Amino acid sequence: MRILLAGGGSAGHTSPLIATADALRRLDPSIEITCLGTREGLEARLIPEAGMTLEFVPRVPLPRRPGADLMRVPGRLGAARRAALEVVDRVRPDVIVGFGGYVSVPAYLAARTRKLPLVVHEGNAIPGIANKLGARITHHVATSFPGTALRHATYIGLPVRRMISTLDRAALRDEALARFGLAADRPTLLVTGGSQGAARINAAVSEAAASLATAGVQVLHVVGPKHTVAPPAGAGTYVIEQYVDRMDLAYAAADAVLCRAGSNTVTEVSGVGLPAVYVPLPIGNGEQALNARAVIDAGGGVLVADAALTPEWVAATLPALLTDRPRLDAMGAAASGVIPLDADEKLARMILEAAR
Repeated sequence: MRILLAGGGSAGHTSPLIATADALRRLDPSIEITCLGTREGLEARLIPEAGMTLEFVPRVPLPRRPGADLMRVPGRLGAARRAALEVVDRVRPDVIVGFGGYVSVPAYLAARTRKLPLVVHEGNAIPGIANKLGARITHHVATSFPGTALRHATYIGLPVRRMISTLDRAALRDEALARFGLAADRPTLLVTGGSQGAARINAAVSEAAASLATAGVQVLHVVGPKHTVAPPAGAGTYVIEQYVDRMDLAYAAADAVLCRAGSNTVTEVSGVGLPAVYVPLPIGNGEQALNARAVIDAGGGVLVADAALTPEWVAATLPALLTDRPRLDAMGAAASGVIPLDADEKLARMILEAAR
């Protein structure tokens, strides 16, 4: 069986694609997987690193405002569709799978043109334009969050990496603390702005570092590959990493997380039972706040607006949270029961069923 997986542009589209590919190969090692992406997105690095073949189509962003760029979209989309058809005719997949984003639209159009089975997975609580289109031409549609308004949708969760879905935080804790040089007798706040980092989060936490240290809280701060943070004065144990490829160890070392509310982050953090302070990205259509809504309603996290996340808020709020073990335990238990971590195999089986 040959399968074409289309997705990229960000970790939100690329990570579930890779997790699904791994699940497909576990179910049937003879499956041939080809991926479709762009040269500009994270997939250009991550998919080859995962050992999969990556074919390219031109990137076709959709401008949010009228103008000359919007007038060029039909021509650019036509070129991307032709590129996708060339790949489809050469690879001859039995089924096409799209994870949304720029690269999925030409894949969806190619599936319709060649009358191939199509499976659509939506990563966010609010569906994007690409998947709204895809859901109109197939009945095989899966969503990451309950209540997502998408035609023909079945809620299965978001496919995540096996290192996360099978994580035993307690078993890895000693190794994790040693890996990052953290103490075992102090609570650890993990800070991350996602795969690219977040300047607002970086500044708010680093400038409140002394207050956290005074409360006995140590910090593991993943600032992002394009960001730098100087070691704060009076911060005590404050570990700065630009990028962490073993997020299982970061989660195992943490007692709570301050993070954005992208679909991958919400699924992983809540799934492994970590209490979280979610700071939704303030752009887009509000999907990040909705991504975290079910976890927050269950008591597994709190939501803070990006503009409200100041050093003063961090200093006034997080020391009390990190030093309240009963509250952390209750939040972690509440979070762990909200979002399933077996979506990779559920989606893989949906794909195989569609292909057959």
